[in-house]
Amino acid sequence: MKTQLSVNLNKVALVRNTRHLGIPSVTRAAEICLRAGAHGITVHPRPDERHIRASDVNDLHALLVHWPHAEFNIEGNPAQNLMAFVRAVRPQQATFVPDGVNQFTSDHGWAFPQDAARLRPLIAECKALGVRVSLFMDAEPALMEAAAAVGADRVELYTEPYAAAWGTAAQEQQMARYVRAADAALRAGLGINAGHDLNLDNLTAFVARVPGLLEVSIGHAFVSDALEMGYATAVAAYLRCIDGQGDSTVNGALDGRRGATDRAAEGHA
Repeated sequence: MKTQLSVNLNKVALVRNTRHLGIPSVTRAAEICLRAGAHGITVHPRPDERHIRASDVNDLHALLVHWPHAEFNIEGNPAQNLMAFVRAVRPQQATFVPDGVNQFTSDHGWAFPQDAARLRPLIAECKALGVRVSLFMDAEPALMEAAAAVGADRVELYTEPYAAAWGTAAQEQQMARYVRAADAALRAGLGINAGHDLNLDNLTAFVARVPGLLEVSIGHAFVSDALEMGYATAVAAYLRCIDGQGDSTVNGALDGRRGATDRAAEGHA
């Protein structure tokens, strides 16, 4: 199965929330991305509504009714507000993330065995509602069996360490770590997602090397690129990376970004 692209729209909502004008529109961004070929939409409605609001979740749910093959992925801490959204809209996927209430950004995965007891009944509830569950996890092979044991369907590998190592002497060491974690997840019967700081420069290599990768969720870099390219062209550029036609080279940060942009634009000509 080809790796799917889920576009995270948190940062679109963040810009909108700086004014009271309702622009840029989160639902309009989602519609453009889906029309351009994105396979799904991801949001992380935090309790303080710093970006995605409850109204956005409801509006996106209403939009995605018209996109039956697209995935709606809602992220969050199930001990905070995530389960209310899961019960209300029953997205295709709920990604459990162990964030604190005031956490700046997601920066670690679930811990085992510490978190097992609290996760097991919440995962069971989601699955009873027909919602697939993915656990946000550090790329630690030893944890994958534990994630499967509490009932998770997938894990989302937290990729910031890989992204931070990109273009440095630690790049290959980090890549090997994610390959080992993915192998362990597959042995445990888990599907594999990935996200956090993946971008046009580092995505192609990650997709090519990490086995069984079903989905990448990309937000900050995507929205940053979309400010320059436009949503549709950014989707095309990321899909080209997934297809192995991107510029994931050690020294290709700016040139790779321009190259992906140019090729995506040619595809729309």
